Amino acid sequence: MARIAFIGLGNMGGPMAANLVKAGHEVIGFDLVAALLKAAEASGVTAASHISQAIGEADVVVSMLPQGRHVLTAWTDILASVPAGRLVIDCSTIDVESARKAHEMARAAGCLSLDAPVSGGTAGAEAGTLTFMVGGSTEAFAKAGPVLEAMGRKIVHCGEAGAGQAAKICNNMILGISMIGVCEAFALGEKLGLSHQALFDVASTSSGQCWSLSTYCPVPGPVPASPANRDYKPGFAAALMLKDLRLSQEAALATGASTPLGAEAAQLYSLFEKQGNGPRDFSAIIEMLR
Repeated sequence: MARIAFIGLGNMGGPMAANLVKAGHEVIGFDLVAALLKAAEASGVTAASHISQAIGEADVVVSMLPQGRHVLTAWTDILASVPAGRLVIDCSTIDVESARKAHEMARAAGCLSLDAPVSGGTAGAEAGTLTFMVGGSTEAFAKAGPVLEAMGRKIVHCGEAGAGQAAKICNNMILGISMIGVCEAFALGEKLGLSHQALFDVASTSSGQCWSLSTYCPVPGPVPASPANRDYKPGFAAALMLKDLRLSQEAALATGASTPLGAEAAQLYSLFEKQGNGPRDFSAIIEMLR
């Protein structure tokens, strides 16, 4: 089993680190928020008082942080402390440019590196069923297998440095757009006197079928596990969806890609967030669309 330093123990990082412990790894964690560090301790993570203490003689370092600037700052500290030849994995969702900068920093320090953002939300993090979209060398990907498999169900090597972030941004642009489409359809169905269950029964087995409908239905009833049945307590917060949609639009601008639906989705989630809905599940946007 490996000695793993885990940096960032929030809603995603905390349960991910806990699953590494369950798999038999020795996990030393660090977070700037004392309450998160204490919660991680309860799951078997050894708490460190400083990032360099967490790294120590770690075989692998995993980071799960909010934004690209946080990752680059943390990796500066990590790579100043970790021995050459070790593996550093970032599971945050950040911009592709920052991910590639992190890879270059690791290469200069003589370390292997991966960008490995995840899909599956907090439920997937807790259950250990996340999907990892991974960018980096074949050597780094092979070495990371036992670590990623302890936290996820599907691990996909998407390509070289930054490819994992590219895949995550594209995937979540699809998700944001499709959720708005499903919400609009249910709002229209309500106006037409159609029951939620009837629309679900038709669309979930017809050409309208998609994950936003069949797994994450935005109205109560048809899918008991969806946040709509818990007053939209987040599995994936609207603020995080907005962050990912903005990343998609930054990437589209940088590459000259045409993404009109992605741009509209970003505008709608921006309005939703400005109305105070950032902490709610992203499927709650149906209330605004009504």
